[in-house]
Amino acid sequence: AARAIGLFTVLLFFAATYTTLATNGWLAIWPLDRAAADLFIAGVGDQGVTISEAPTFASWLEGLAPYNPIKAAAEDGMLALVVFSIFFGFAAATLAPEMRTQIVTFFRAVSEAMIKIVHWVLLAGPIGVFALALGVGLHAGFSAAGTLAQYVVIVTGVTAGSTMMAWLIAVIFGGQSIARFTSAATPVWAIAASTQSSLASLPAMLEAALRGLQIQPRVADVVLPLAVAIFRFTSPVANLAVCFFIAHLYNLEPSLIQIVSAIVVAYAVSIAAVGLPGQVSFIASIAPICLALGVPTEVLGILIAVEVIPDIFRTLGNVTGDLAATSILARNQPREDEGSPAP
Repeated sequence: AARAIGLFTVLLFFAATYTTLATNGWLAIWPLDRAAADLFIAGVGDQGVTISEAPTFASWLEGLAPYNPIKAAAEDGMLALVVFSIFFGFAAATLAPEMRTQIVTFFRAVSEAMIKIVHWVLLAGPIGVFALALGVGLHAGFSAAGTLAQYVVIVTGVTAGSTMMAWLIAVIFGGQSIARFTSAATPVWAIAASTQSSLASLPAMLEAALRGLQIQPRVADVVLPLAVAIFRFTSPVANLAVCFFIAHLYNLEPSLIQIVSAIVVAYAVSIAAVGLPGQVSFIASIAPICLALGVPTEVLGILIAVEVIPDIFRTLGNVTGDLAATSILARNQPREDEGSPAP
């Protein structure tokens, strides 16, 4: 399990680096039409955002330790809030069991209340998305459709590229043959594409690992459920791709410090999210990364309307990454029937 968590971390930061280079490279080759982008922004109701002064490395380090976490949350200091939450969690783990139980009970109740609020928002969500789309369409006309189509192509292309990378990782570092891995993963891909949920694909992944890839049960039964819980290979890929697209839409150029902050927040979001369809957690997952990157979040309400296609490739990449990581961890591990004979 410890090796798995270490491998997940390495792969997630690798994926974040890949999407930073791939998305910005794609936008440099195929930039947005500036006039269409301005019309799109005007339709959303925002006239653009500029960064007055890029943060320095010293100010970035100072911001990692907020003296007032409530103030940091109110001012959208997401990276500082993530750092504080990590230290708070470690501190809470050292408390007496009865005190830990009280903290867990409190935050569980808060979580359930927030889920209720999210449920109410989701009920009204289609009406809100339709209203936003209608406003953008009235202001931007057909140019809005072109901007959304370019968004879908770029985010889907970058995410599909990460799926291919996960497939190559399984073959090169996991020691799987191309034919065997592809054959075992095909049923998993079918379920992932239809459900858009890593959690729903878990039984098929276990079957593929145990039967198709011949991975030991003591490895697959631990790594795959753990991977579904905290490892989503395409989460930083797709989320950062969306944020970089929004930055390009507003003609913003985030600094290196902001990009590093966004990558750290993307990592935290990826291990904290749940394996559900992306439309459910789209804004909650991407808004903190946008704030860390220094870009506005107003257009997320429109982009969620076309999230279905990118989300299919998110799930395909996630399940491929899960099987690839399991293959790596199972490599060179002794099989259960190869141990010492019983006395």
